[in-house]
Amino acid sequence: MSDTPLNEYETRLQRLQQLKSAGVIPYANKYNKKHAISDLIALSSDTYADADVLMSEGATPVYSTAGRMMSFRTMGKLSFATLRDATWDIQICFVKGLCKFYTGRHVVTEIEIAGQEINTYKLAEKFLDIGDFVWVTGELFVTKHGELTIFVDTYQLLSKALRPLGDKRHGIQDEEKKYRKRYLDMTMNQESYERFQLRSQFLKALREFYRKEQFVEIDTPILGNSASGAAAAPFMTHHHDFDTDVFLRIAPEIALKMATVGRFEKVFEIGRNFRNEGSDPSHMQEFTVVEHYAVYRNYEDNMRFMEELFDYIFDQLWLDPVIPIKDKQWEIRKVDRSTPRERIDYIQWVHKESGIDISTYGPDDADALRQDIKNAWHSREWMEEQATATLIDYLYKKVMRPKIVWPAFVYNYPKTMQPLARQSDDDAEIVEQFQVVVNGREICKAYSELVDPIIQVQNFDEQSDAVDAGDDEATRGDDDFVLSMEHGMPCQSGFGMGIERVVALLTQQDNLRDVFMFPLMKPQHKASEESDEGQMKSDEASGQANADALWTWTSNISNAIERSYEWLPSIDQAHALADKYLTDTRRHCEQVGQVMRYFAQQLWEDEDIWYMTGLLHDIDRDHIAKDADRHLKDEFDAMMDEIDMPQTLRDDIRSHWEWLTGVPVDSLIRKYLASVDELSWFVYAYSLMRPTGMEGMKAKSIKKKIKDKAFAKWVDRAHLKHCEVYLDMSLDEFVPQVIEAMQS
Repeated sequence: MSDTPLNEYETRLQRLQQLKSAGVIPYANKYNKKHAISDLIALSSDTYADADVLMSEGATPVYSTAGRMMSFRTMGKLSFATLRDATWDIQICFVKGLCKFYTGRHVVTEIEIAGQEINTYKLAEKFLDIGDFVWVTGELFVTKHGELTIFVDTYQLLSKALRPLGDKRHGIQDEEKKYRKRYLDMTMNQESYERFQLRSQFLKALREFYRKEQFVEIDTPILGNSASGAAAAPFMTHHHDFDTDVFLRIAPEIALKMATVGRFEKVFEIGRNFRNEGSDPSHMQEFTVVEHYAVYRNYEDNMRFMEELFDYIFDQLWLDPVIPIKDKQWEIRKVDRSTPRERIDYIQWVHKESGIDISTYGPDDADALRQDIKNAWHSREWMEEQATATLIDYLYKKVMRPKIVWPAFVYNYPKTMQPLARQSDDDAEIVEQFQVVVNGREICKAYSELVDPIIQVQNFDEQSDAVDAGDDEATRGDDDFVLSMEHGMPCQSGFGMGIERVVALLTQQDNLRDVFMFPLMKPQHKASEESDEGQMKSDEASGQANADALWTWTSNISNAIERSYEWLPSIDQAHALADKYLTDTRRHCEQVGQVMRYFAQQLWEDEDIWYMTGLLHDIDRDHIAKDADRHLKDEFDAMMDEIDMPQTLRDDIRSHWEWLTGVPVDSLIRKYLASVDELSWFVYAYSLMRPTGMEGMKAKSIKKKIKDKAFAKWVDRAHLKHCEVYLDMSLDEFVPQVIEAMQS
């Protein structure tokens, strides 16, 4: 026999085998649970037994409950454990000589295990483990410390746990483990468990409201012959029996509207959608939606419907109408769901924020719009491949949507944006559509639906041209849908809402993964592949080799400007200025300052100057409401005057906005600032979608995300490659250093 001590799993497995050998059934067939723990806690105190009587005579089987054992401690002839079920926790008490054990066949007071006769009190002490599911009967009493407790008369092992639950004090701290082992997270973390309880209650209230409004719930297909229903890249799979490629649905819209052709006047569905695009804290490729269609209504009716829907849900769930949430810069904002909500004109606001009147661009005007967007300094990579609708959507998400924190109806969309929506009778270039935006996130969308098959075919044809041109987010056509319309489709309005986004808001979660009970994760062998890959190379490389490489890179760029200052502001003054003027942009500025300090250390430059330059590079951005035309101008100078910032350092900061300020990027500090600015923000955005944040992040993952058009659309890809322009350094060389700087 091996002398090697058994690990936890092996010890529990040994106990399991010993119990089985003793005739115990460690995995019960069933149990008729009579009382939830919360029901026992709610009982009146006059039902409690006298503790002294119980200690002398034992308990009778008055109450019966079951749950998972969360703790166990022995105190001589007494043992206390905590039992947890779906409703709450309660303490249970085993007393030597006064408890019995049900084996699954017989009730016993003693049992022979491994050749030794032991009493059932010792059995509980030695063979019950934390994590086991246990049934108990007995009476309630209150201990001398005032804790409500079940005095155990009889107990049974219902299910033996072979692996431990985790840290009983802190639960599961590792984010990735939370997602992969959500069952443990919900067991150990009450907040996590209650979050998914609320999600279930939300769906229940949602269905109740629809039924109250005489809607019929129907199911529509997940697999289809066309990828239609919304503008998004589809998932594709192969149907072996039909020997054809099929698509996972992007939205249930097509089938739900076809149901209205077949006599259904009010239909809704709650189900999964699938979109093969980038993921981040506010986007998942698989998500849950509720979508409905009501005939003889328009989008104005749906605005009222949504306000009534949320009034009902908030009342049913007893939710506070004012919810604190974090915006994309992690600042706490108060969202008031009180109705009626503000209405924002899509075309007018985009025009106000960008100077571009999107109502003047049709499907054939993509080139003109693309150039106008570039001229307004809102350009990004891959724009050359995108059609008018996608370009407009990008512009809206860049200049308008992030600024909407309070719940608002955004309406008045250009026709080219929504091929399935009905155009306005008053303006043929506008469609009758609205979205509700909260905290920069689109919560729902609704249209007056297009039911004219002739116009629908024309719209599909225009979208097909966009697909052929390389825009993989354009809407695809659907011949069966058009055929149903030709048989006569009643006028109607449709509505769609993302369940996870709403639940995330209600539970104040920053990442949608936290409201998916079991989110899709990269297979573990692949998840660990990135952290293992290249480890040998990293181990072989010495610090001196890194220093030599950095010296080689920096020797190829312009020499730094010699600086000599009689006076410089202090770091405390810079922080005070940041406290005064930075709100939304604070975290980004701090990160740029941190990365600049890192490179200053590597290059033997003045760390405080480099840090201050990074910290203050966007100091005026929030104060001027992110107005690009005012950035680094009069307001900036007034701020710099407050701390007597030298002109040279002001110009260093201005250089990162060279196209507007005209200050050239011609020194070492300026070249690093230009290279670090957008890239650090992109790396941070990626960290938010990773279960482990910055930990274990690899450069190759960042490069993949740069190629992902749907991820962090607001970041200009050309700016991410400034290191290649200014430092003569490839992304492969520069990104690992930025990651290391941010990890530090």
